[in-house]
Amino acid sequence: MSQDIVADILNQIMNAKRAKKQFIVVNRNSKLLLNVLDIAKQYGYLDYNVNENEIKVELKNLNEIRAIKPRYTIPVKRINKYVRRFLPAKNFGILIISTNEGLMTHEDAEEKNTGGCLIAYVF
Repeated sequence: MSQDIVADILNQIMNAKRAKKQFIVVNRNSKLLLNVLDIAKQYGYLDYNVNENEIKVELKNLNEIRAIKPRYTIPVKRINKYVRRFLPAKNFGILIISTNEGLMTHEDAEEKNTGGCLIAYVF
């Protein structure tokens, strides 16, 4: 059993997408995972519901969602470098960054002038 719940669940979501499934039910849970799913939901990539110990994820307008390993810690000046590395085009997709103010997208982190640790990317 893996120790990285976020990477495992995002991998399960991508496997379900490749299998052309509309829904996936996940039995593992963490606050970090729910925050990542909240950001993806906010941008319309997926939708989810939490019932007791399971999460039902509905895939909507999702091309790819992946965890970034290793989790690079970056200053605000270098965010653009990783946007170019992980996202396919300018203004297409989001990087999810864990900062001292909580999880946020790369655009919010640049606006608030704060760096952090790369968690995942979605497009």
